[in-house]
Amino acid sequence: MLKYIISLCLVFSFITASAQKEKKASVQDSIVYKKKYGLRVGADLSKLIIGARDANFSGLELVADYRLRKDFYLAGEIGFIEKTSEEDNYNFTTKGSYINLGININTFKNWLEMDNEIYYGARYGFSTFSQTLNSYTVFQQGTDTGDLSTAYFKPKTIEANEKFDSLSAHWISFVLGMKVETFKNLYLGASINFSKLLGASEPNNFKNLYIPGFNKVYATNSSVSFNYTISYRIPLYKK
Repeated sequence: MLKYIISLCLVFSFITASAQKEKKASVQDSIVYKKKYGLRVGADLSKLIIGARDANFSGLELVADYRLRKDFYLAGEIGFIEKTSEEDNYNFTTKGSYINLGININTFKNWLEMDNEIYYGARYGFSTFSQTLNSYTVFQQGTDTGDLSTAYFKPKTIEANEKFDSLSAHWISFVLGMKVETFKNLYLGASINFSKLLGASEPNNFKNLYIPGFNKVYATNSSVSFNYTISYRIPLYKK
């Protein structure tokens, strides 16, 4: 009889230990890692670096986003740029400010407490700016000997210093990007923007070849731009 009692106690102990182990594993599996919600603000590092290296460029872009749902963000950028450009026949300076507003949708599936992003999004952008035509080059026929058979077109640079104020433009952009949390609430990011100009006011006898926020205007009224950001999330709550 004692043998059977000892055997039953051992079986009962084994079953109890197994049940507790399964319960503990079930509790661990059911743990939900809450995501941080709050305002994330930062700056575009590329514009600061270009401005430090290029005397013809100065600019600042601030970036921000706010998490509305787990993978859905309101996002935007606001900035100021002054850039002097040299084309084949003329030199001009563009100066103005801009704002982009839109959304980001994260497609990256984070593990546990990771909070990284690979996202796509869209923006509507608007800019107010001025263009200053600094100088332009014309070609005049000339000779060194008076013989028209050896005539050539001699370039002549004309200092214009003509300014066109109160210009504006608006556009839409498709955005692809990523953000990586390097330290707690600190993120490094990169993105590429494909933009299409919807409309712009043009100076007299002069075309907008560069627009703040839109960047270089190609023949198709489109543009491609990049940015590299550092940002910090102000955690307000988790859910």
